[in-house]
Amino acid sequence: MLVVLGFTWGINWPVIKIALSGLSPWTFRLYGFTVAAVTLMAVVKLTGRSLAVPRGMTWVHLFMSSLLNVVAFGVFSALAMMTASTGRVAVVAYSFPVWACLLAWLILGEKLRGGAMLGLALCIAGLVVLVYPVIGSAALVGLGLALASAVTWAVGTIYLKLFRIPGDMLVNTAWQVAIAAFVLLLFTLAFEGVPRFEPVPTDALIATIFNGLVGSAVSYLLWYHIVSHLPAATAALGSLASPAIGVVISVFILDEYPTTMDVIGFGLIFAAAMSVILQPRERATAAPKPAPDPESSR
Repeated sequence: MLVVLGFTWGINWPVIKIALSGLSPWTFRLYGFTVAAVTLMAVVKLTGRSLAVPRGMTWVHLFMSSLLNVVAFGVFSALAMMTASTGRVAVVAYSFPVWACLLAWLILGEKLRGGAMLGLALCIAGLVVLVYPVIGSAALVGLGLALASAVTWAVGTIYLKLFRIPGDMLVNTAWQVAIAAFVLLLFTLAFEGVPRFEPVPTDALIATIFNGLVGSAVSYLLWYHIVSHLPAATAALGSLASPAIGVVISVFILDEYPTTMDVIGFGLIFAAAMSVILQPRERATAAPKPAPDPESSR
C-alpha cells in the first residue's frame, strides 16, 4: 500500500499543475473532492456497507480530521503551486514526516532519538537552501504555503493517532472527503461566488477527474488505512517516494527542471525523512511495555 500510495500521490503533483492551468485553486479542489466523495460513497454502497457512523464524538473527529488531512493540505498545496514550482511544493509538503515525528514526541510520548534530531537539522537546512534563492519573490509565498500544508498534515496524522475514530475505515474516509467537498463549496462561494460552470480546457478537466479518482479517492483510502495500522512516524514516511516521483514526472510533463540548489534542498529534506523513518524500528527493539489494565482502559 505504501508503494502504491507513493506512485499515486507522486503522479498527482504534476496533474494538479495541469488542472490549475484551467481552474482556480478553490474550484479545482471543489470538483476534485466532489468526484472523490461520490466515488468513495459508491464504493461503500457497492461493497454492501452502511454509511452510518457511530454516535457521540465520531462526527467531531471526522470533521477535524477532514479539515486537517484533506481541506488544509489540499488548499494550501494548491495555492502554493500558483507561485512555486511543482517540485519545490511537493518536496516541502513532504517534509511533514519530520514535523509528525516531533509532534509524536510532544503529544504521543514517542521517543525522540538521535535520528529524529538529525532529521530536524537536515530538514531545516533543506528548507533554507530552497528558500534562499527565492527571497523577495512570489515563490517564497508558495514555499510558505507548502510548509503550512506539511505542518497541517502532520497535525492531522497525530490527531488520527490520538483519537482513533471508531467505525468502518472506508466509510470514515468517504465521509471525510465528503466533508471536505462541502467545506470547499463554502470557500468557493465565499471567494468566487456561485460557480458559473464555464467551459474548462480538456487537459485541465481530465487532470481534475484524475485527481478526484486517483489522487484523492484511492490515495486517501490508502492513507487512512496506513495511518490506522502503523506508528505515526512510519505512517508519515510511507509515502516518501511521492515527491521524488513528482519531481521526475514534472520534468517530462511540465518541462520543469530543478536547479542545482533545488537538488541540494531536495536531497537534504529526503535525507531528513530517511533519518526519521529509522525511529520506529529502533523503538520496536526496546523492551516491551507492560500491558495496560483492561479495567483502567474502560
